[in-house]
Parts: sequence; structure tokens; C-alpha cells
Amino acid sequence: MAQTAKQLGELLGQEFVDGGVHPRFGTRNFILPMRGGLYLEVVEALEHPASDKAPFGQAVKARSALGGGWIGFVIGVDDMTPIEERLGRKAVPGNRHLPDGRELHWQQIGINGLIADPQLPYFIKWETPDLHPGNAGSDITLTDLEISGDPERVKDYLGDELKERVDPWTGKPAENVHIDWVAEHGTPGLLAAKFVTPRGEVRI
Repeated sequence: MAQTAKQLGELLGQEFVDGGVHPRFGTRNFILPMRGGLYLEVVEALEHPASDKAPFGQAVKARSALGGGWIGFVIGVDDMTPIEERLGRKAVPGNRHLPDGRELHWQQIGINGLIADPQLPYFIKWETPDLHPGNAGSDITLTDLEISGDPERVKDYLGDELKERVDPWTGKPAENVHIDWVAEHGTPGLLAAKFVTPRGEVRI
């Protein structure tokens, strides 16, 4: 994972930072903050029982078994209750220990939906917003996403409380990010992302 983060950081012109371990999920990550409170996350599954039991760990392991690549995307929400009611289950707690000893906490839901249909996002509600990974900012801007799938399917999944007001990536009005829906590309899911960096445009 560290080598992947290093390679991506070299492409984008900024180093990823060690994000620490997700003990509940049996995973760990490296983070790259971007403009607008967004961030990229490189994740790996650890040799830990949680990575076999937790859906997030299972999703990471499955993607690794395919040779890596994009797992999916996440939408930040302020209120998890409407999402829980619509999906018919409760969000699960997540936490991550930073290398400096601080601990992030959040609630998340939707990983099973992502596993079943990779074009779908999952949802997260931060309980420690002061430690949000995107707070640091950077000179890197996400400009475009290429997603294989059906935009109507994703809008339906988002629900009425979200689909009219948010971009299915940032959870915020789509002011700067263009989404290119690829209708036919085999398995649905996130195919690529484009960034504007100090070194120019980069597509990954």
C-alpha cells in the first residue's frame, strides 16, 4: 500500500500521509487531502480477523484480489437517520487511530450495497469533524469522474432527501466536479478520476 500511495503521490505532485489503522474493519489507509474538503484514500486489508468479518474489510480484500483499483466513492451527510430508515438498517461505527495518537470517529452505512453494485456510493457521518481528512486542503482539485453505470439507479439509491441537492461524490452541490456516466463498460463502478495539479491535468 505504501508503494501505491507513493506512486500516486508522485503522479499528483503531493505526498499521501499515513492515516493509521481502522481497528473495526481490519484495514489501514494513506490519505491525500484535496481542495473543497475532499480527499483520496489508499486502503489495504490487514492480516486481522476483522478484515474477513467487516464488510469494508471484505470490500478492500475483494478489490485487492482483482489487482487493485478504485473501490468506490462516499457521500458525507449531516444526518444519518433518513439513510438508515431508507436502507432499513443502522449505520455502523468506525474509528481510525492516527499515528500521533488522535482518534477519528464516524458512522457509515452502505458498504454491502457497494459490494453488490459498485456504482453505488456509501454514506458517512463524521463525529469528529475537526479531524476530517479533507480539512488540510491542497493544490489538487478533483475535476472529473468517470463512472460506469446508470445515473438514474444512483439517484434512486440516494433518495429524495439527497438526489436533488447533491453531487453523487461530494455530498455537496455539483459546482466543480463533472461526472461522465459510461453506459456500457462491463461491471459498473468508478472507472477513473481527473485532477488539476500544479503539474497539470492527471487522469488516474
